[in-house]
Amino acid sequence: MGLEVELSRRFEGFGLDVAWEMKNELAVLFGYSGSGKTLTLKMIAGLLRPERGRVCCDGDVLFDSGRKCDLSPQERCLGYVAQDVALFPHMTVRQNIAYGLKGVSKAKREGRVEEMLATFHLEGLDGRHPRQLSGGQRQRVALARALARRPRALLLDEPFSALDVPLRADLWGVLHELRRRLDIPILLVTHDPEEARTMADKLIVYQSGRVVRHGSPQKVVCTCGIPEVDTLMGDSRVVRLEERGTRRGSCVGSGRS
Repeated sequence: MGLEVELSRRFEGFGLDVAWEMKNELAVLFGYSGSGKTLTLKMIAGLLRPERGRVCCDGDVLFDSGRKCDLSPQERCLGYVAQDVALFPHMTVRQNIAYGLKGVSKAKREGRVEEMLATFHLEGLDGRHPRQLSGGQRQRVALARALARRPRALLLDEPFSALDVPLRADLWGVLHELRRRLDIPILLVTHDPEEARTMADKLIVYQSGRVVRHGSPQKVVCTCGIPEVDTLMGDSRVVRLEERGTRRGSCVGSGRS
């Protein structure tokens, strides 16, 4: 069981055409900016519609262009955390976490919020607004909100990129604890080669809207001659992802990460 993904869509100057699958594991989408990683997450979540393809979770079809099946984001029951976190600034921590629990009884909703506050060590912060929180605390709230509805899979778009190293390490620990407890697919986009190489159960390497390598980190990094894989290996001849993308005029900041 897990996620099965086949997606195809054309944009001006760019085409996404990918197919891969993952089990109940932590998989990392890795590649230069503009390779289609964020687009993939949005299509899986139902926020962007592919032209052709299929998305299944635990054997259930969420999208199938051939069968004209396209469930809404709410019907897909997937947790999604965007890079900018996107907490509601006018809501408290408690209200942000509870937001995704519409349709759940008041008693269950309150119990679920308390569970998330404890899981992410947010006790005592439930009455604060996002502007009163640190970056790490805001990320914890975003994760808590995404998981409060008990999703079938968790999609994370560079959730820790704006944090300093100690906070990143702390939240990676939280993520791996969740991985152990939840037994659901966790799909994460990162530009950090060390995180991708050392934290993932599975790597899916993108290049210009295509999958060029996938498998265990050990299997993927044994491949030479692919720039993205050279970066994963720590090849000193390859500059940092964002620097390289800027120098060669890639779509940094275009949304096609």
